[in-house]
Amino acid sequence: MATDIGIDVFEEHRPVLMGVAYRMLGRVADAEDVVQDAWLRWSQADRGEVREPRAYLVRITTRLAVDRLRQAQARRESYVGPWLPEPLVTDFGPTVPDTAERAVLADSVSLAVLVVLESLSPLERAVFVLREAFGLPFSEIAATLERGEAAVRQLAARARKHVDERRPRFDVDPVQQRDLTERFLAAATEGDLESLMSMLAPDVRLVGDSGGKSKAPVRVIETADKVGRFLAGVAGQGSAEAFEFRLTEINGGPGLLVVAEGKVDSVFQLGISDGKVQYVYIVRNPDKLHSLL
Repeated sequence: MATDIGIDVFEEHRPVLMGVAYRMLGRVADAEDVVQDAWLRWSQADRGEVREPRAYLVRITTRLAVDRLRQAQARRESYVGPWLPEPLVTDFGPTVPDTAERAVLADSVSLAVLVVLESLSPLERAVFVLREAFGLPFSEIAATLERGEAAVRQLAARARKHVDERRPRFDVDPVQQRDLTERFLAAATEGDLESLMSMLAPDVRLVGDSGGKSKAPVRVIETADKVGRFLAGVAGQGSAEAFEFRLTEINGGPGLLVVAEGKVDSVFQLGISDGKVQYVYIVRNPDKLHSLL
């Protein structure tokens, strides 16, 4: 009976633990490994001494994620080409009914924010995630990281300033995002350069992530002319009928899954501001796509 209760408690909090781990690591597989390690520790713990299971589990998960992030950052120094987070299909559903809370969660898991979080130290990232995405009090974060509360407040201020200075500002109107994404898909698949150009901001940036395992730009492409011609050129290399395009919610916003022969070939997501595409994110590293179907 105690074991069954322990499983039920853990499963109740699993979505929060996955949310913390994914925002910390930017990879679904790594997040799942961390949550599994947290389960092993929970299953071996004296749960009679645990007064607040959620706080206890978040504490374990965060510490495991910090350790794994330190290892991952060393590996990413040799990554081929730009690095983007692993795309995550998001559906907050009825568990997050509040519109303001949904907006915060969606923003904290967006590709743009996760890219910026990569430049934080592991402790700064942990503080930012726990405070900004999950609203934990500084006292609880301090206990989680075994740091003084004053030090945690300093980490939070430094991380907040860093993120505010570096992340792109995108529109969050879901109707506008979806409309522009659908028009972008139509123009790209038809190789309609004129229509593509009309949607791109003059200083648009295209970031492709292949990890050296598939075809994608190994450098960021900048300006509307170069990005538009690249996209039109890609569309002209193959038949659109060979692919299936699925519009779905990726990392809190509209995204395109490009499916070929039952497997996800690539993921596109747009960063939109003032009605124009400011960023085009393309993930083609197969290691980051297998969990999407």
